[in-house]
Parts: sequence; structure tokens; C-alpha cells
Amino acid sequence: MKKIIELPFTQQLDNHIKSKTNLIQVVIGPRQVGKTTTLLHYLETRHSGKYHYVSADKVFHASADWIREQWHVATQANRMLVIDEIQKCENWSEIIKALWDQGQLQRKNTLCILAGSSSLQIQKGLTESLTGRFQLLRVHHWNLKESADGYALTFEDYLNFGGYPGTYPFTKNPKEWRDYVKNSIVGTVVEKDILQYQSVRSPALFKQAFEILIAYPAQEISYTKLLGQLQDRGNTDLIRHYIALFEGAYLLKALEKFSDKVIRRKSSSPKILPLAPCLYQLSVAGHYDPDERGHAFELAVGAQLVRTGEELFYWREGNSEVDFVLKVGKKIHAIEVKSGRRKRGGGMTQFLEKYKRARPVYITPENYLEFEQDPLGYLDATAGP
Repeated sequence: MKKIIELPFTQQLDNHIKSKTNLIQVVIGPRQVGKTTTLLHYLETRHSGKYHYVSADKVFHASADWIREQWHVATQANRMLVIDEIQKCENWSEIIKALWDQGQLQRKNTLCILAGSSSLQIQKGLTESLTGRFQLLRVHHWNLKESADGYALTFEDYLNFGGYPGTYPFTKNPKEWRDYVKNSIVGTVVEKDILQYQSVRSPALFKQAFEILIAYPAQEISYTKLLGQLQDRGNTDLIRHYIALFEGAYLLKALEKFSDKVIRRKSSSPKILPLAPCLYQLSVAGHYDPDERGHAFELAVGAQLVRTGEELFYWREGNSEVDFVLKVGKKIHAIEVKSGRRKRGGGMTQFLEKYKRARPVYITPENYLEFEQDPLGYLDATAGP
């Protein structure tokens, strides 16, 4: 990394610490996006000498007693406790829950920050044991500005290689870059974060499903069509299960079709959104043609909309479509991505006629950086009448 980039979650963490809620802070997100590096930089610059950092990856067996010992050390020194790779501790969520509850009863509040590389395992522990005791800090794949600031990536570089900063030094050698992304990132996520802990009947089929999904970036595709491309028998529930696992591991997002009726949303075909442009490049494996470049730009816009944390959909009726629909409270933003790629016409007009509260926004390569800097602010400021 050419320089440390202060990712947005550190400002959120700083706000939470200053608010003194004493809730457990949980840092969660994709592998290989600089969670630990950024967190340690933040702690050293803002809280030097006031934290006790340990990593479960650095000990032979991170047992319950090990967690209790670290908690005791931090409490006695009146420091915040930071445990990295927390998912490698056996029964970690129950132990943290017991220690935190005990501290609340005794009014010995130890601020605890948890982080790790296996998002699925951490999310499982949070929902099973720590309900109401934590605040979630989401880390995302790097966007264009972060990539440009840290590694001087150009717009075109970002559409091809963007998302995982650890891969950027390899961009001058496409084969080496592709091998690194495929084996050291995607392969590790699939093997260590998903297959090691989740019940998947056919690992080979599961991996094949991912290759098929990333070949449809920012495109609607039916579960039946996806199933038909797998070299095995199954049903649509199998595909839904696979997609849910990929979503939990921060590899992609499956968007539902926008509708006022929840049942229509849930029964709709998904629009597949890889959460980093480089995942699509794995499928293309070469220079984008105009249509492929359009898909890459659209998924970059979509990934930035996902970062807002608001409800994100797409819309289509017949041959009419709107690329993204972002629902923020009562506001509805109808978002069209203009990249030069030929699309079905008339979608925005029909959508606005059907949903009177919706406001149109158009994102182009020329205004993308302005949009990326503050997506919600940009949508509010530029939405049409």
C-alpha cells in the first residue's frame, strides 16, 4: 500500500467510542480490504497507549480461557480490548456475551472491538448470542477514490481490477493478478469462510455456481436459468441457498425487483451484483468490449449504492427497465446508469408514471466521482422533478 487510507468505518468507530454507549464494536466486511491495517492505524493515531490488541491467529489455541485472560488484562489496565480474527476462538460469542454482561452488572465497562476475516462465522455468532449488545461497522470493497488515493488507479484500471487493494500491485501482469484474485482471495473465501463451516452438498457445484453468477454482472437472470447451467440436478432452493452464502461472504448481492407488494419482490428473478469490478473481470479474462465495459461500470455504481446501507432494488416490466431503485425512507430514487451501452428504452418514463414519488437520477462516467463521494447527498441534490 502506498499510503494508509482512512476507510469510512474508522470515523463511525470514533463516533461510537465518543458516544460512550459501551456496546461491543464489531468490524465486519470482505477479506483483503485492509480491515486490520486500517483499524491498527486508527488506534495508534487516536488512542495510542489506550488499547490492548491481540489476534487469535497468533496463538496456538485461542480458548475461552485465553479470551477471559485478554479481557482481564484490558480491564485491569483500563484499556479498550481489540480482538482480531475472533472467529478462530471456540465458542467466542458466548464467552464475550458472559464477560460483557458481567461487566455491565459490576459497572466495569470494558470497551471491546472485535474483527475477523470470516464474515459468515462472525455474523452467525452475533445473531446467536450477542443480540442487543453490539454495533456493526461495515467495511466495503475499495471504491474508485480509495483506489486512486492509495494506488493511483485510473478509472479504467478500476473497472478492470478494482475492489481488493492487495491485488493492485499485480495489475501490470494480468495473469499473475488473475491467479492471485482467484486463488488467494476468492478461493480462500469459498474454502475457509463458506465450505469449512456451511453445509454444501457438492463443493464442486458450489464453485461452479459462483463462476456462472459473476458472468452476469448487473443483469437479471431467473433461478431456473441459473439452475439449468449447473452440471447437476437440483431445484431453485439450492440456487437461493448458494446465493445467500455468497452474499454473506461479501462476494455479491442479489437484488430483488422493486414492487409495492413484498410477495412480488420475494418471488422475482434476482439481479446479480458482484460487489467489486474485479470479480467480473475474472469471468471476462481480457479487455472489455463496449457491452462488457457498460456492465462493469453499472456494477461499480451498484456496489457504491450497496455501501449506503439503504434498500436497493431494480425494476423491469416487459422490455422496460430501470437499473437501480434506492428506497430511503419514503424517498424513491430511480437510477439510470449511462455508459454508452445500448439498453431497452422507455423504462424511466414508465417507472415514474407508475411511482409518482420517485425521482430520476442519471449516473455517467463524467459525474461518477461526484456521486461516489456522497451517494445519498448526490441523489438528493440532482434528482429530477
